[in-house]
Amino acid sequence: MVATLRIVLDQLVTSAEPDLAEASRELARALVIAAPAGCEVEAIVPAGGETDPDDAVPGLAGVRRTALPRRELAAALQLGVGTGIGGGMIHAPTLFAPLVRHDRVHDNDQTVVTVWDLRPWESADELPRSTAAWHRAMLKRAVKHADAVVVPTHALGERLGQIAPLGDRIRVIAGAAPQGFAVPGDEIGRRRMLDLPEGFVLLTGGPLPSDALDIGLTAIAASGVDLPVVVIGVDDGQEPAVAGLAAAAGIPERRLHVRGALDPADRAAVFGAALAFIAPSRRSAFPWRVVDALALGVPVIAADSAVHREVIVDGGVLVVGSDAEAVAAGLGDALGDALGSTAAADRLAVLAGDRGRSFSWRESADRVWQLHAEL
Repeated sequence: MVATLRIVLDQLVTSAEPDLAEASRELARALVIAAPAGCEVEAIVPAGGETDPDDAVPGLAGVRRTALPRRELAAALQLGVGTGIGGGMIHAPTLFAPLVRHDRVHDNDQTVVTVWDLRPWESADELPRSTAAWHRAMLKRAVKHADAVVVPTHALGERLGQIAPLGDRIRVIAGAAPQGFAVPGDEIGRRRMLDLPEGFVLLTGGPLPSDALDIGLTAIAASGVDLPVVVIGVDDGQEPAVAGLAAAAGIPERRLHVRGALDPADRAAVFGAALAFIAPSRRSAFPWRVVDALALGVPVIAADSAVHREVIVDGGVLVVGSDAEAVAAGLGDALGDALGSTAAADRLAVLAGDRGRSFSWRESADRVWQLHAEL
């Protein structure tokens, strides 16, 4: 008898968040590769969309499309009404899952969901009201019906446990950089296409307070390092706001380069020319770009937080500060030290690369299979 793990790939069909779409795709691919003997992987996707899951994830045993498009399906899931998804072993890389009453003991039905970011609970005012409400409602449904809730770090698990009474159902399985993530051979051409310089300080995020981009920009301005500054992952329309933060920090327009979300190859090309990556955000969220930097051996300088301590460990510099001003000053000093000599930069690059090898989607997939076997 074949055991089928059914993974929800709504983000592949209608991508709402690039990082979650990438994580869903990478986890699904790794689950197919890591499938134990007698096991297979099937995709569950909403109706519509332009991406064929079979193309994105080779080796799927099948693709089951729901009758509803993603937006309508999200509303149905929030209300707990019939969606046609059915039972079996269901794994969702997000909270997008049929969280309804089921019988794990007699019918072998399982539902596992994932939480990567606690902004809907800790900084809900930064999100559209409907988005925050959907996440809060789905977590309440998870409390009632999820067999396990996956988080990427123990720090996030501890915080989530304070938000929702999930008990021992919280499991930690980290994310990773994309499989094969490496600086491409045509990196220079890709950076030219993106109109980026060679040799810069890199950040990610936007003008939202929890992104702490203002702190990172202030740190660069105070460091005395006269290098271009590149900010990636900026949402469309937010470029002027980011430019305003840079100007307020004292970084002239000629040094600033703002780009949006990038595909893995372009992103790796950007990291390939980064002399350091600054991570000022202390939000309770998995730091995707920090993991990218570690994977490629880019020196990492980050604001101290429970998540950063767990992810970076000794792979970068962690800066402690009692307030935003102190953190900015500390990040600036650390950046100046890191780029003050070739030896210092090389040392941080080696430390980053060593730590980056700790993250693997294949290992994450093995742990997902193990989790469902235990359930």
